[in-house]
Amino acid sequence: MANIKFVNEQTEIIAMDGANLRIKAMEHGIDLYKFMGKLTNCGGYGQCGTCIVEITAGADQLSPRTASEERKLKRKPASYRLACQVLVNGDVSVKTKP
Repeated sequence: MANIKFVNEQTEIIAMDGANLRIKAMEHGIDLYKFMGKLTNCGGYGQCGTCIVEITAGADQLSPRTASEERKLKRKPASYRLACQVLVNGDVSVKTKP
């Protein structure tokens, strides 16, 4: 089991190991998207880059960056991830809309 702490929202959720971060956030009403992202997101396929989150703790508990993330985040800090591409395998803290 993994505890996912959303820092800005002051919310903590529990998920099974291997759960997708975007899906878990959406199931619990956590808004990942800025205004334009709400209109133009790709639905979780790693193509648009609008579900960017910052991992503040527990980055070693996540799946490695995918090829989509490498393309979309090449000019971003290593702590930035695309929520739709992340599988959570342990406790992690996340900042939405960095």
